[in-house]
Amino acid sequence: MASSVHNNRLSSPRSFGCCRTCNMWCWRAFKWLPVILVVSIITWSYYAYVIQLCIFTIESTVQKTIYLLVYHILLIMFCWSYWRTIFADIKQIPEKYKLPGEELDKLLSAESEDAQRTILDNFAKDLPVVTRTMSGSVRYCNRCVLVKPDRAHHCSICSRCVLKMDHHCPWVNNCVCFHNYKFFMLFLGYALIYCLFIMSTCLPYFIKFWKMYQKYKHAHCDRLIENGTYTKPCMDMITGDFGTSASSGRYHVVFAFFVALMFATTLGSLFGYHCYLVAHNRTTLDVLLARLGRDRPSRKIISNVITAMIDEAFRAPMFRGGADKNGFSIGAFNNFKEVFGNSPNLWMLPVFTSNGDGCEFPVRREHQLQTFAPQDAHGYESMGTTRSSYGDGIVYPLPQPDEDTESLLSSERWDRWGERARPFDERESSSYDEL
Repeated sequence: MASSVHNNRLSSPRSFGCCRTCNMWCWRAFKWLPVILVVSIITWSYYAYVIQLCIFTIESTVQKTIYLLVYHILLIMFCWSYWRTIFADIKQIPEKYKLPGEELDKLLSAESEDAQRTILDNFAKDLPVVTRTMSGSVRYCNRCVLVKPDRAHHCSICSRCVLKMDHHCPWVNNCVCFHNYKFFMLFLGYALIYCLFIMSTCLPYFIKFWKMYQKYKHAHCDRLIENGTYTKPCMDMITGDFGTSASSGRYHVVFAFFVALMFATTLGSLFGYHCYLVAHNRTTLDVLLARLGRDRPSRKIISNVITAMIDEAFRAPMFRGGADKNGFSIGAFNNFKEVFGNSPNLWMLPVFTSNGDGCEFPVRREHQLQTFAPQDAHGYESMGTTRSSYGDGIVYPLPQPDEDTESLLSSERWDRWGERARPFDERESSSYDEL
């Protein structure tokens, strides 16, 4: 009897709720471990470079001052960019895209997919969306109950739809998306320069320590010091006991060189990859599906359901004319300004200057002509280079306001876009996607 009561208590909703809350907090804490690891490495690198190299090893005051000045400038920019990437204000999808209660009831009570397509198509006719699913239907998220803006995707880790989602990065414990992509790029760039600077300035001392250690490993230390062949700090690093601070300092400098080399190699490839994405106005999700699509026939172990989920999450942007991985490319320089803004003075600072609101993006002529009325289409043609871009005539929507502190988006702006997007809903309709 007692055992039965005990089991009932364990299986009660209250017990289940407590376990779920505990698991949620444990998961949230676990997600911060990569960030803590990065902060720990930065802290150790500061000790190794500033204390062990600059203060205890370098004897020249001028050299020491220059190294410390440059190092701290890079460190500030690196940490500032990293902080902004982690704690950027990732705004919610505007309310305009969310289905109201009556529309949701209609959608849930629809008896066929065609009826669901019609409901979503009618709802999205006044929204500035130009991309569709692979079947040509409105991109809909049944978890967030909204029509997805162009380039938005649902993040299963953050449990919400994210504007212009690139990927979820565990090293920043955040989604890399429209609101922090510039910060992420600066974080990669400054981290790479930071590692290259440490590596290049530690290299001469690493070589010196290594040569001296090999040449004088079995020499008589007292005689060498008396002759003044080498400076006392260097000799302490070579011949000192492993327990002394001088000897450990030698290994801090050597280890800092190898760690900087390792991270510089990794960051160099990652930063170069994202520079390519910026130049072509693409995201990591776009590229992943392009590769996945080529390999999909050989992935027979993946079920049809999982394959469909992968296609929708990682596919290249789908327009009325079909998938086009460069559909949002408006020229290399204009693509750069879309992320970094129009003010060159702010390009290298981790302050938000990206163009647009994350919901609406300029597209290439062939897609815009198929979407908007001819009289509203801009006369440009872009093939991914500044030579064929349409220059300074690009018009972006205003940045998305914070709906917690400001009123909802003005109806005039949406009326304007509704007129431009209205020809779209007159075409064929099809099913919605779940992701």
